[in-house]
Amino acid sequence: MTAQRPVPLPALPGSGNLWRTGQLQEEGLNDRAIKALVLHGKLVRLRYGCYIRAELWEKQTRTVRSRQLIRAHAHGTLTTAAGNYVYSHTSAARLHSLCLWNVDDTIHLLLPGNPSSQRLGKDVRGHTRPWTPPEVVTLGGLRVTSLERTVVDCAMMLGYRQALVLTDHALRLGADTALMECMAEGLQGRRGVRTLRRALAHADPRSESAGETLTRELLVRLKLPLPEPQVAVATRAGRYRLDFAWKEKKVALEFDGKTKYFDYSPTAEVLFQERQREKALTENGWTFLRLTWADLFREHEFKARVLTALGR
Repeated sequence: MTAQRPVPLPALPGSGNLWRTGQLQEEGLNDRAIKALVLHGKLVRLRYGCYIRAELWEKQTRTVRSRQLIRAHAHGTLTTAAGNYVYSHTSAARLHSLCLWNVDDTIHLLLPGNPSSQRLGKDVRGHTRPWTPPEVVTLGGLRVTSLERTVVDCAMMLGYRQALVLTDHALRLGADTALMECMAEGLQGRRGVRTLRRALAHADPRSESAGETLTRELLVRLKLPLPEPQVAVATRAGRYRLDFAWKEKKVALEFDGKTKYFDYSPTAEVLFQERQREKALTENGWTFLRLTWADLFREHEFKARVLTALGR
């Protein structure tokens, strides 16, 4: 009996990386061919009727993938700057490249009508709070809530620490605090407005990462002596900046989950420079407390370490 030859895998289109089902069919790929390409890891289905080249998807970081899912929604639904959709809440935050902590990939939309009458999909959540023209901007061809409106919407939906991380970064990017406070005034009595006001009251644009924001929040919550953020110190090897410092005690607090609002992996050279930096500061009499993500959730141990370092 003659062995059957394996059926060759169909080829992906030569151009593009993101396709609707109809676009793949126009390139000669029927449903069976599309299924085979997914099965063999050449194509990734991002949502119903929308696919991406697997080779590209595999190279993307989680942050980029989250934005890609929004682009896939826009591509799959033909959402453009002229449409009725406005990407909002955490979807808008991602399109503004704002830092989000512990947030899922649900796609959020502002809609002019009741979302229950829309076929949005299980991964999409619709909102109907009215918006004004100044509260909508266009980013990469998509209608998105403005930076300030995005912070307000997110802070009213998220927990306090999540809202604080986002607000810190938004201020660092130039968000207008007075405008956001004005928006909050018009939302009196609404669910989440207390979280919004609290985040606006305690936000600090000097934080350079989610870890630094959460460290600051923990220090406040544990009623510990507050250090100064982003302290510059001169040494024999140059001038260095510390995440936090109690200058009078010469105690530095450094967060080691170094993701400065973007995906970042330290190279050998960066790690070497970090060691040289700490050595020079230690020679000047500085003591270091180093935190990791895990330390932020060992609160009693964290408090004891800080008080011991400060000699209390």
